[in-house]
Amino acid sequence: MNRLSLQIFITFYFLTIACESNKDNFFPNIIIFLTDDQGWGDLSINGNKDIYTPNIDQMALNGVKFNRFFVSPVCSPTRAEILTGRYHVRTGVYDVSLGGERINIDEETIADVFKSSGYKTAAYGKWHNGMQAPYHPNTRGFEDFYGFCSGHWGNYFSPILEKNGELVKGKGFIIDDFTNHGIEFIKKNKNNPFFLYLPFNTPHSPMQVPDKFWNKFKDKQLSQKGTKSKKNNDKSLGTSKDKGTNHTKAALAMCENIDWNVGRILKTLESLDIDKKTIIVFLSDNGPNGHRWNGDMKGIKGSTDEGGVRSPMIINWKGIIPKGKEVNKIAAGIDLLPTLKDLAGINVKPKNKLDGLSLKKLILEKNITWDDRYIYNYWRGRLSLRSQDYRLDDNNNLYDMNLDPNQLKDISSNKKEVFDRMKTSKIKWKNEVLSHLKTEDDRAFIIGHPKLRNTQIPARDAKFSGLIKRSNYYPNCSYLTNWINIEDTITWDAEVAESGKFEVIVYYTCAKDALDSEIELSFLNSKVSSSIKKYYNPKEFGAENDRTPRIESYVKDFIPLNMGVIDLQKAKGKLILKGLKKNGKELIDFRLLMLKRI
Repeated sequence: MNRLSLQIFITFYFLTIACESNKDNFFPNIIIFLTDDQGWGDLSINGNKDIYTPNIDQMALNGVKFNRFFVSPVCSPTRAEILTGRYHVRTGVYDVSLGGERINIDEETIADVFKSSGYKTAAYGKWHNGMQAPYHPNTRGFEDFYGFCSGHWGNYFSPILEKNGELVKGKGFIIDDFTNHGIEFIKKNKNNPFFLYLPFNTPHSPMQVPDKFWNKFKDKQLSQKGTKSKKNNDKSLGTSKDKGTNHTKAALAMCENIDWNVGRILKTLESLDIDKKTIIVFLSDNGPNGHRWNGDMKGIKGSTDEGGVRSPMIINWKGIIPKGKEVNKIAAGIDLLPTLKDLAGINVKPKNKLDGLSLKKLILEKNITWDDRYIYNYWRGRLSLRSQDYRLDDNNNLYDMNLDPNQLKDISSNKKEVFDRMKTSKIKWKNEVLSHLKTEDDRAFIIGHPKLRNTQIPARDAKFSGLIKRSNYYPNCSYLTNWINIEDTITWDAEVAESGKFEVIVYYTCAKDALDSEIELSFLNSKVSSSIKKYYNPKEFGAENDRTPRIESYVKDFIPLNMGVIDLQKAKGKLILKGLKKNGKELIDFRLLMLKRI
């Protein structure tokens, strides 16, 4: 067989296109859209009659749609699994805030892999896997970052964000803004291979969306509702926490905004004539954040049942990936790293053993042999596992997922062999994988990492004493208030990565009678103090843009207080913010501590 014939054969079967292309130094671009709290059923292509998502639908019609794709029940774990190709319990991620969302520094990310292969890399959106270097996206393989590192964010219209560690003010609706940055990145790197990660933070609450999208839904009569469980005690379905019709309407409006922005990216690729050079992936991080239509499946966000962990997943590569193919084999977020690496023809050996599999053959080939597998879903003590046809839930009830997606009939007694096999595998996974899960975090918050000039230390990660309290139960976008007693303190378990001098800036608000109060920041034997010379006492905002009542903290603007310079030595210890002098009823409301290496 001559070379030309060989190339035709290879092209026809779509098997080694990347390898052939790489001989000419060509690598396909990669774009990953990751949405936040968008359920499997929040797309018109998946059967939702109340929403229209033409751009994402067209991606599916022009590419491959996975019908049984699974992620974790909540945000940070899914992100860790996508980024590392490993179950989140191995990676150091055990929570969604207070440091538990951080990916261990010895983990290799998908951005590390592509960057080391010559790709330009960027992430624009919600990170949620660590704020301080070396957990910050700029130190996890992403050369450019714009967005926020927390989980919840309290305002979606021109909010305060960060750009590579510097605080900046966003422009317009947050998803539109992230997309704008993505478009500029694509234009800038149209002649270079690039890896673009767009982790959008909607339809996660607060339920804010531009009028253009809300107006379509505000008076709309919805035709579909979430499946009601016949088990009255089934709280995971949302039957006891129904957030109401407006919450559903707002979520669907936010999903249509997502679709519009996906369309903007697709049009940019076409206009630059690089759509045939670009692999595009679309998925969500967990099930829906409310009780809405989701294909008759049991479970919502936070549940390890089917509806809590099944995600939409579409992959498109114009001219290479078959059009309109649907894959019914089970797959998971852990599979994205090996799959994309394989499709791109990158043969870098992984630093750590991956849990995921390459889905390349499922995507490109027909009538292949594919062994059954188990996919595990864990969150806060609950573990379920999925085979091709069955789910064994946390209570060891077995369900036929083809006949019973609502998980109503336990068939463990009728399918004894299947039950025993899955239960044994569940026990083995607990012993071999779940043993890696942290119960207490011994990782300090890092100050002064040499790869990032600025270190942000937010209120959400703090411990505090006395009468000080959070502005909201959920720490992610909260601030600390009620600092009435001068003896009360705000502390962090910290580690200075490299000795040096740092400019100290506190972001605060206070009442007028707090003027001339004094605060001090200390670490071991080093300290710096400053008096409050400017008062700023704005009202909270956010409610005016909410389409339905929120669970997150409302927000307000904070102003910077430059406390001076502190000399920090490489060491572990307590970072302590305390009052030295208090005038008036309270000291300050505290949002953020910024340490800038001089």
